[in-house]
Order: sequence, then C-alpha cells, then structure tokens
Amino acid sequence: MTAPTLRGLAAAPLRLGAHRPRHRVFAYLMVAPFFLVFALMVLAPLGYAFVSSLFRETILGETRFIGLDNFTKAFTDPEFLEGIGRVGLFMLVKVPLTVGLALVFALAFDSGRVRGAKAARMLMFVPNAVPAVVATLMWGYLYGDDFGPFAQAFRSLDLPAPHLLSPDHIFGSIVNVVLWSVLGYYMIILYTALRSVPEELYEAAALDGAGQVRIAWSIKIPAIMPSVLLCVLLALITAFQLFNEPQLLAALAPGAISSSYTPNLYVYNTAFAGQDLGYAAAMSFVLGFVIVVASYVVQMVASRKERR
Repeated sequence: MTAPTLRGLAAAPLRLGAHRPRHRVFAYLMVAPFFLVFALMVLAPLGYAFVSSLFRETILGETRFIGLDNFTKAFTDPEFLEGIGRVGLFMLVKVPLTVGLALVFALAFDSGRVRGAKAARMLMFVPNAVPAVVATLMWGYLYGDDFGPFAQAFRSLDLPAPHLLSPDHIFGSIVNVVLWSVLGYYMIILYTALRSVPEELYEAAALDGAGQVRIAWSIKIPAIMPSVLLCVLLALITAFQLFNEPQLLAALAPGAISSSYTPNLYVYNTAFAGQDLGYAAAMSFVLGFVIVVASYVVQMVASRKERR
C-alpha cells in the first residue's frame, strides 16, 4: 500500500465526521414536532395548573396568592385522604386479581390445550374495545334493583335480590366493571410475551419429566416477568385514575357514592362544582405524587427480587 493511500485512509474519518453536525440537525428537526406538541399539550398545562395551585379565589372574586397552603390543605383534608385510602384498597384488590387472572388465561391459551383458543382470545379482548362509559351504563342496568335482570332472576326464584348498588356492595360492583373491561388487554400482553419464549426450553423441560404446571411455574412465568411487571404498573396507574365508573354509577346509587368517593371524582367536583380551581390543581399534583411513589415502590421491589 502506497503512502498516498494511507493518507487518504487517515483523512476518511475526518470527512465522515464533517457530516455529523448536519446529521444531528436533521435528527433534531425530525423529533422537534413531538417535543413541540409535548410542550404545548403536557408541560404548558402542568405549568399553568401548578401556578393556579398557588392562588385562591376569594368570595369577592379576587385571586390571592397563598403559596403552598392548598397543598397543606390537601394533606389534611379528610375527604381527600379517605378517597386515596379507598382507591388504595381498590388497587390492592384490582391489581392482583386482574394480573393474576390475565396470567392464568394467557398460560391456558399458550398451552395449546384450549379448544377454540383464537375465538376465546378475541371474545376476551372485545370488552376492552367497549368505551368505559358504555360499559358502566350497561353494568348499571344489570345492577339495577328494580329493572336489572339479576334482581328479576332472584325474584323469579322467590329469593331476596342482592342490592348490588347499595353502600355495602358498590365497591365490589365497581371492581367487577373495571375487571371485565381490562382483563382481555392484559391477557393479550402476557400471551404475546409467552409466544416469544423459545420452545426449546419447554422441550428440554418435558424431556426431564416436567409437567405443564412445572413448566409454567419454573420457565414461562420467570421468562415473562418484565411483561408481568408492566401489567402491574399499568393496572396500578389505572386504579388511581378511577373516575368514570363511580361518576356514572352515582346517579343510580346516590347514597353509596359520594362526591369524594375517589380522589379524581373529588378533584372534578371541587373544580367544576365548587369552582375552586386552585385547590383542585393542588390535589391533582398530590395524587400524581402518590402514583409516582407507588410505581417506584413496585419497581424497586421487583428489581430486588431479580437480584436475588
């Protein structure tokens, strides 16, 4: 190889590097629309809400700066704290039940022993396509004490009809509405993760004498733990966002669902019925902080189990 050729090779990285600033500018231009929309639709409303949380409107219609008083009030408001506790209980019931059932159905479909598995998976996913408002209204009709088919079926058998919209049963009724709506969605996530696991692992375990239950417990579930954790986080976040179901069922069960039944419902009523936008904004930030902390705890516990 001649000397001029060596000099040309040495200069080649410099010529390639000369195009890097141009490539970076092009990359920034490609992602700029997303960040622009994100700033306008997310960051700007959050900034406006935070500024609003620092003010309070007086009886005379004047806006007065009060600093962090709205946040202090949120941490001591019994109605808001009771709503967070109720949603926390809802989370403890809904998350394990939803993810557990979704995992069981996903394992059953992945085993290949379920007849009509394709049709069954589609039927399980269909409720997720039904809007939450429509699903809640439908279940509200089914739960009705006077006109609901459940109550009529019990009366036809001369049995006392269950009051599914009473204060003692409304919590379980809401759990059922949410579970019915999202179970298929989580099942699809876990089933898709199972289909990506190499079948050679199952064959090797079968040769060692492992049964379907042993394979599921020792191979399948550990292999899809990231997807299981994703479902847990999604279920946790949606549990804290509970709003549509109690808001719509409140018209059918006014004595069972109060205006502060959930934090989101309390924020909504405070902002639009009570016209206290500052306090509603402060409660929204507190609720967001609670969601972040809960999500972080779940991720931290999961990471510790993986290290063991």
